[in-house]
Amino acid sequence: MSVVRATLVGMCGRYATTANPATLAADLDAIDEAGEEESPPDYNVAPTTQVLTVVDRHDARRIRRMRWGLVPSWTKELGKGPVLFNARADSVDTKPAFRNAFKYKRCLVPMDGWYEWQTEVDAAAAGKKPGKAKKIPYYMSPEDGSRLYMAGLWSVWHDPAVEDSPPVLSCSIITVDSAAQLENVHDRMPLVMPRDRWTAWLDPEHPASTDLLAVSPDAIADITVRRVSTLVNSVKNNGPELLDPDAAGRDEEQVGEQISLL
Repeated sequence: MSVVRATLVGMCGRYATTANPATLAADLDAIDEAGEEESPPDYNVAPTTQVLTVVDRHDARRIRRMRWGLVPSWTKELGKGPVLFNARADSVDTKPAFRNAFKYKRCLVPMDGWYEWQTEVDAAAAGKKPGKAKKIPYYMSPEDGSRLYMAGLWSVWHDPAVEDSPPVLSCSIITVDSAAQLENVHDRMPLVMPRDRWTAWLDPEHPASTDLLAVSPDAIADITVRRVSTLVNSVKNNGPELLDPDAAGRDEEQVGEQISLL
């Protein structure tokens, strides 16, 4: 049966990570400020989840936990308005929600890899309607299993309705036009920040320059693309089996709760 495939128009809205604060702190010579909360592997990280980030503050590199979905400091009520889990590289220096963070609050978001979806539709036979559309997930990750560090922005929010309210730290992942082998999967991809730019990117005193947002061919050269289980379509599912394409056969009809991508 022939298949018609159309790429979903969206951004990075789901990823996998096995990083934990202690490992990151040791690898990056950073201070662990993520708190006592456990950080087990998460194979289906979705927006509004608490995620690990890397920042430079007070002359030291630090590991912090943040809400994935940037909350601008001027927001009146948490949970109102769109979830800003992605920030387009071509507008971070001008868009009100991101421009201040781009100047002074840049971060890295560690991950093992990320997911994107394509839609497959069985082609229609003569005189019949096309078949049911299926969302097919693909996983992008380094071939050698190394960790990726994505460019991100972060913010601090205080509830204006509560005196001395605790700070809410939140972040957004920067996306760019897909390049090289990743163009075949999706039109957008998270910006992989090469290690030689980390110092400039994280330094709040370093001038914010869009030059830092250029895609590094070397940083994405080792990233491979593979089809994975449709179990990842539901944020209720989690575990290493999500990376197994054969797991889809056990529950091929499960559609689940698909995060709406911008």
